[in-house]
Amino acid sequence: MKLWVNGGLRDADDARISVLDHGLTVGDGVFETAKAVEGRPFALTLHLERLTRSALGLGLPEPDHDEARRACAAVLDANPMALGRLRITYTGGLSPLGSERGTASPTLVVALGEASPRPDTTAVVTVPWTRNEHSAVAGLKTTSYAENVVALARAAAHGASEALMANTAGRLCEGTGSNVFIVLDGELHTPPLTTGCLAGITRALTVRWTGAKETELPFDVLERADEVFLTSSLRDVQAVHRIDGRALTDAPGPVTAKAMRIFEERAGADRDPALG
Repeated sequence: MKLWVNGGLRDADDARISVLDHGLTVGDGVFETAKAVEGRPFALTLHLERLTRSALGLGLPEPDHDEARRACAAVLDANPMALGRLRITYTGGLSPLGSERGTASPTLVVALGEASPRPDTTAVVTVPWTRNEHSAVAGLKTTSYAENVVALARAAAHGASEALMANTAGRLCEGTGSNVFIVLDGELHTPPLTTGCLAGITRALTVRWTGAKETELPFDVLERADEVFLTSSLRDVQAVHRIDGRALTDAPGPVTAKAMRIFEERAGADRDPALG
């Protein structure tokens, strides 16, 4: 396995960054995860645009998209696989032991891991922890993922693959690594970005391609939704068949099945779609 680390390919055993890198010591970094099929990344332009928004939101220098593209291409060429998880990580670089940032250049790491096709349906749980929609990093894809690790461990302990959270106002927000869509009376809804959820790439494409409404919803809407599905780079559109102890029969339902079909067709026709 070869990774890109600060300007070149390295064998996994020799890939090194400093133990004083700010991404390691205080989580001062951002990242993107893109799906790669037979060596071709999906929606790479949209992922790099979001990487830039997240970096600028943290006060990091703007990432060099040309360098990131070269790094992705090199890693994909060096690690052929049918389905991969392409991870781009960009951090504050070598810095003092504290929250203040040093003067060194940012760190860029690109890695690729093998992925398995996701099942059509999955189980989720709800958790009591909330997203802070007023946080300084709300909506940014940072490497500070400890909250997600804890919530996802709760999900795994209950036989689920994802945990859904409300925000501080009690509104439905998102999962640890996914956005959530629900169907009420035949209409498709997803929480707006003002709830503090991540501006997911797959979410945005699904909204555009299906006409889903961005709607503020109470967290307990999950108890009466007709259908629920998740979106993310590796899930694409994935139906939910159980929320906590409640079974959603016949998942994927008709609206979800249509969304799955539309996403597969549109994504298959354009590997680097635009939103504008």
